[in-house]
Amino acid sequence: MSFQSLRSRISAVLMVRALAAGIVLCPVVGLPAIASDMIAVNVDQAKLVKFPEKIATIVVGNPLIADVSLQPGGMVVVTGKGYGATNVVALDRAGGVLMDRMIQVEGPIGKVVTVYRGMSRESYSCAPTCERRVTLGDADAFFKNTMEQTGAIGQQALTASTIGKSNN
Repeated sequence: MSFQSLRSRISAVLMVRALAAGIVLCPVVGLPAIASDMIAVNVDQAKLVKFPEKIATIVVGNPLIADVSLQPGGMVVVTGKGYGATNVVALDRAGGVLMDRMIQVEGPIGKVVTVYRGMSRESYSCAPTCERRVTLGDADAFFKNTMEQTGAIGQQALTASTIGKSNN
């Protein structure tokens, strides 16, 4: 094989490889956008996100990780429920995929202090004084006790507002 034919053959192989790489890297028209921008939200917090306006259905991969509720005009409220990642798929009336994005739910932010007592964990919000907070992953007894107290306060507030309305 001559040097010229070897060079031509190598050139042809490189051209085919470059063409194949270009086809692989080229975006496909008509498919929903790749979820390059992940929705990041903290557990127990909500975030407003703009979605396409023609959404008819929203599907959340794991509703234990995030909750998504559609508002008028394509605005969506994403609420972090548990730690981890899931996805949200937005469909139009015909069932076509308008969007598929990842949701990453991370730990609480702010002045949170975590106390470990052996294998048990307790969480406190410390701004400016430390108070118990309900945080996923806390010890069962601590979590249950804090939830019961929070529920009792909520019930008292509801009762007080009902009494206030009946007195007017």
